[in-house]
Amino acid sequence: MIAMELVNGRPADCAGRLEKEIRCYDLLDSLGIDYQRIDHEAAMTMEDCKEVDQLLEAVICKNLFLCNRQATEFYLLLLPGDKPFKTKLLSKQIGSARLSFASAEHMEALLDITPGSVSVLGLMNDAQRRVHLLIDNDLLADEYLGCHPCINTSTLRIAMGDVLHKLIPAMGHEPAFVILPWNPEE
Repeated sequence: MIAMELVNGRPADCAGRLEKEIRCYDLLDSLGIDYQRIDHEAAMTMEDCKEVDQLLEAVICKNLFLCNRQATEFYLLLLPGDKPFKTKLLSKQIGSARLSFASAEHMEALLDITPGSVSVLGLMNDAQRRVHLLIDNDLLADEYLGCHPCINTSTLRIAMGDVLHKLIPAMGHEPAFVILPWNPEE
């Protein structure tokens, strides 16, 4: 069991870390973005992230990698971790055929990440800009964003302002903001 503690910045020793994780730290550092990090056991679900959430004092957002029925359009949706999601409501809002979860193969090919590790930082690997970034408006109220550095054994806390005004522009993506209801049945 890893003793979880909040530390500033990248690991002092990156031995044994994946290259894609180190690239995340390199990008954040090159942009002058301050971040805190917690290393932990693999977190595959939002439930696994609850303890990390508390230590980070940040809401870890739900990151959903979606595609249209033909798997020709891909979307990364960021929304509050405890917010329910209905594809029908999002599909209608963005004018797309019904959305579903994209395959692990597409996730790896387009974002160089695997299931359980999806985060906004994966967009740094989308050089061809094939993935559309969608951000639920409710996330904008949070001071910090909690996200994985392309691997689910660490979680970062980054100021939301830095994510929106430094990180996303540096990755060459233009977010579309969506409004999804807390109670999608109403």
